[in-house]
Amino acid sequence: MIRLFCFILSLSLLSITGELWADSPKPLAAPQALADDAQPADYRLSSLKDLHGYFPFNPPAKDQWPARAEQVKRQLSVALGLWPLPEKSPLNAVVHGKLDFEDYSVEKVYFESFPGFYVTGSLYRPKNISGRIPAVLCPHGHWEDGRFYDRGADGILHDVNNGSERFENGGRSPVQARCVQLARMGCVALLYDMIGYADSQQISFDVAHKFADQRAEMNTVENWGLFSPQAEANLQSIMGLQTWNSIRALDFLESLSYVDPQRLAVTGSSGGGTQTMILAALDPRIISSYPAVMVSTAMQGGCTCENCSLLRVDTGNVEFAALFAPKPQAMTAANDWTKEMETKGFPELQKLYADLGAKKNVSLHAATHFNHNYNNVARAPMYDLMNRAFGLGLKTPIVEHDYDRLQRDQQTVWDEQHPQPPTSVDFERKLLHQMKTESDRAIAALTPQDEESFAKFDQVVGGAWDTILGAKSPTFDALQFNVSDKQSSDGYLQITGLLQKNGGSDHQTELPIVFLYPEKWNGQAVIWLSPEGKGGLYAKDGTLRPMVRQLVTQGASVIGVDLFGQGEFGGEETNRIVENPRQFAGYTYGYNRPLFAQRVADVLTVGAFVRGHDRAAKFVDLVGVGHCGAIGAAARGTDPAMFDRAAIATGGFRFGQLLDFRDPSFVPGGAKYGDLPALLALAAPQSTLVLGESSEGLALVQSAYAARKAAEAQKNGNDRSSIVPYLLAPR
Repeated sequence: MIRLFCFILSLSLLSITGELWADSPKPLAAPQALADDAQPADYRLSSLKDLHGYFPFNPPAKDQWPARAEQVKRQLSVALGLWPLPEKSPLNAVVHGKLDFEDYSVEKVYFESFPGFYVTGSLYRPKNISGRIPAVLCPHGHWEDGRFYDRGADGILHDVNNGSERFENGGRSPVQARCVQLARMGCVALLYDMIGYADSQQISFDVAHKFADQRAEMNTVENWGLFSPQAEANLQSIMGLQTWNSIRALDFLESLSYVDPQRLAVTGSSGGGTQTMILAALDPRIISSYPAVMVSTAMQGGCTCENCSLLRVDTGNVEFAALFAPKPQAMTAANDWTKEMETKGFPELQKLYADLGAKKNVSLHAATHFNHNYNNVARAPMYDLMNRAFGLGLKTPIVEHDYDRLQRDQQTVWDEQHPQPPTSVDFERKLLHQMKTESDRAIAALTPQDEESFAKFDQVVGGAWDTILGAKSPTFDALQFNVSDKQSSDGYLQITGLLQKNGGSDHQTELPIVFLYPEKWNGQAVIWLSPEGKGGLYAKDGTLRPMVRQLVTQGASVIGVDLFGQGEFGGEETNRIVENPRQFAGYTYGYNRPLFAQRVADVLTVGAFVRGHDRAAKFVDLVGVGHCGAIGAAARGTDPAMFDRAAIATGGFRFGQLLDFRDPSFVPGGAKYGDLPALLALAAPQSTLVLGESSEGLALVQSAYAARKAAEAQKNGNDRSSIVPYLLAPR
């Protein structure tokens, strides 16, 4: 086994150069690094991960946690389409229809999270409010009819007898029960609708929670709908919309004169537990969190409203809960996917809290003899948590009392004086168009003008692309090259082998690769990316393609590689998707990197290998042609210092033009952050030759280069004949 290549020098081949170059053999055929029908030893060829996988949390050392926490928070924000946060428009809140009870009241509420997009709910508050009081946000979860949930009388007596409920009304509507009790404790409680439930019908329940098949009429380059490739490319999702609704619901609570903005909390169960942990992780205003029957190392949430692309790649729900540390947090487990939480997940969560000096601030209430629930047994610890977190000073244990359960007509916010907004697919299109317009405006405002604004551009746009691609340049020590074959031809040596990146037993990658080493090497190395992989260096007759031959003749070493899916990987030209009958990209890309991102990581692996040896090349350059032009641009923008020069033939490619999320170039979020030109701009001030790009795209690139006080990125129409002169020009 040979540890490193060092452009053939470290292989001691020069000592036998006379033998290798003695003959002038026939042109070499495109080489194979593996035996016929063999595949690389690459973990990415194994099964994809899905929401039913295993998601352990391994807390890092205390001094490493802040950086990891910020990384995961950014991942959440990007995945949800909330990086940067959208502009907060006026809420235009309406509160009406007050119902008075002995010690609390209930009012009907609606407000706009986006202009024209309404959040609806019920506002519970205590009687005789004095001063400012705490408030609790209550997402309801996937109970039938949501806020209007009424289980019915069947089985309630059994629940009362087994202790899971104290009263019939509490068992029939646990979502109302918790809000009534919080109000009786002296808190405001806002029970608000998930999209498609109760009064929130501008986007239907079937679209938001039951989406199964792509809609051809909504899958268009303009005026698209949710779940389309265009929505995914712009990170527009139901989960993102619901999270934004939760953020705006906090804004609404803050706007109430009697609410203490320093004492805000959130609690919900099941799908409401998902919203709870996500909001608590992202919004610093939350001081206490209680996600019920959701936090687990097992199933991560099965609904389309609980998944979105990028969200859980290399992370999961336990780590999401960990992002709230060290603030007070409790959670429950039941006889469902959370039943192993006591031994898998919670001990690690508790360790993190202990490391942060707050072990007592996290607790798990496991009642696994009950099925999936937010029953009285689960609600009681929540009341205790809020009592402590808010400093209410109430006598414990806090015990629920019976209440007057509201009927649907008492809860609905819409009536003749407050008419329900119309629902249609046109509204869905309009909302997404509005979101896209605002997002584009925010990103355009970041166009670099000087070093300071470039730093902001790099932070926001570059940070988003780091999350989207997840591609990192490996350390040299993690790499090794194993020679499979070496042959000589007219003026160059061809060495074929496998470049291995060690990432542990379950994260090893292996790339078939070929090095063309000229007899008189000038110290320059050119990594050539082609849709045909390493075979792209060769014509059909086995000779080198003219530009490759020209580089080798002039003394440059040229490297070809089969990126993941290319060549000896089997020529995979579509993204694999998880086994799920519902055609939702988030079920795949919420847990796995797309093919494009994996290929970008491969390019950085090759670059790190070529760059890394102490006797490596003087210059390492990059060329990307065909659809590999976009891959080259992404690798260039991810680690600009990796390559000295880069020639990128973009062909005017745009992620936002793709109509199939299985396309090999599809990237979730690819259209949101400046598309391909932004990747080229992030490479400033490194020298780049851009071919086939539009004037509009080049404008952003040139602004970035000017901001870095560097010569603007070179351009030469679409004439690829300029690639070789550019690479060989004096430096």
